[in-house]
Amino acid sequence: MVSGPSSRGVGNCDHPDRSPTRDLRPGDSGFRLPLAPNAVALTFDDGPSNETPAFLAALRRLDVRATFFVCGRNVRRRPEVARAIVDEGHTIGNHTFSHPVLPLCSRSRIAREVVSTQEEVKAATGARPALFRPPYGLKAPGLAQILATEGLVAIGWTVIGNDWKWDSARIVRRVLRRTRPQAVICLHDGDRAHPIADRSETLQAVLEIVPALKDRGYRFVALRSESPSGRANRRQ
Repeated sequence: MVSGPSSRGVGNCDHPDRSPTRDLRPGDSGFRLPLAPNAVALTFDDGPSNETPAFLAALRRLDVRATFFVCGRNVRRRPEVARAIVDEGHTIGNHTFSHPVLPLCSRSRIAREVVSTQEEVKAATGARPALFRPPYGLKAPGLAQILATEGLVAIGWTVIGNDWKWDSARIVRRVLRRTRPQAVICLHDGDRAHPIADRSETLQAVLEIVPALKDRGYRFVALRSESPSGRANRRQ
């Protein structure tokens, strides 16, 4: 059994922590972030999808804020869901427009993938993301400069649930076994840029993972949402 931080004097307050990426500048990349010692960040990739509203409802019941890395094509398809992510206090990040394998893309294609997603999220939510996660966790030459131009910081993960291929019980075991203080947990509320996803196993896993980690003394934080201009992830 993996133990968490000491729960002595530690509450389970789950309000967003807006400081974790303060030491990273646009164009930088982070995996282990300067979170509080008892904090973990729950993140979701590939939305918004048909499944995302169910995830938002679950997070609301669990009183947890998360970070959603969205695909621009999915935002264009479901702008009202992207808007709900921001309205409910979660952070929204850029996960490219069509979820390509970036090392196989030209520099101009990468720029279009990043910039078009910034524009789609801004149109849907009034917010410009300050965080970016590359599809499959793969970077490419020139990406850092593109991200710097757009005011984006690349965020990886320290724990990935393999939830695109496993059942909920296995997802839960993997995440609970591997989570340590300051973990960034990666799960999925969509399926790349596909219009329909089945993330029922992931949703069930979330309903078990969150209470279990709270019992270990962890609190959940949304990753920082402010760009250098101080205007990202805010309705304008």
